[in-house]
Amino acid sequence: MVYILLAPGFEEAEALVPADLLRRANIETALVTVTGKPVPGSHGITVTADIALEDVDLSKADMVVLPGGGLGYKNLGGEPRVERLVKEAAEKGLWVAAICAAPTLLGKWGLLTGKDAVCYPGMEEGLTGAQARMDQRFVTDGKIITGRAAGSAFDFGLALVEALVGRDEAGKVRHDIYY
Repeated sequence: MVYILLAPGFEEAEALVPADLLRRANIETALVTVTGKPVPGSHGITVTADIALEDVDLSKADMVVLPGGGLGYKNLGGEPRVERLVKEAAEKGLWVAAICAAPTLLGKWGLLTGKDAVCYPGMEEGLTGAQARMDQRFVTDGKIITGRAAGSAFDFGLALVEALVGRDEAGKVRHDIYY
């Protein structure tokens, strides 16, 4: 199970493109609201999440994903339950992924120490403990995957698929969407 966490102001492409690609690869994926209501995105697209944050079960999880968005990542970072969940996922050896501004939360929470990572250009100082790889669209280092921005959503999503089910399956999804 992949849990994609949504807070008001999330970047729609960074959440929905990876969710679509994961589901095309037959990977169970849930959109998770941290507010308990339909979640408004940063560009006026409101998404009805599959489950609420309190219903996340890490014993069934393979990955937790944090999309960015200027307000979205701030709302995720301002929710103590999100920080606890992400840290617990990392401690359990689950995949943790973040894109755009959200990798700076991983840096703030001490999860990037000694890692290579990428984030939204201009926010590199928030990758605390990491080596910024700003020339990359996404970076996989250990069980952490980071993505640059909305324009990298397909590359980031395919990296998530590859991490969970392998390069061949990711290649099939890539072929099926003619990417």
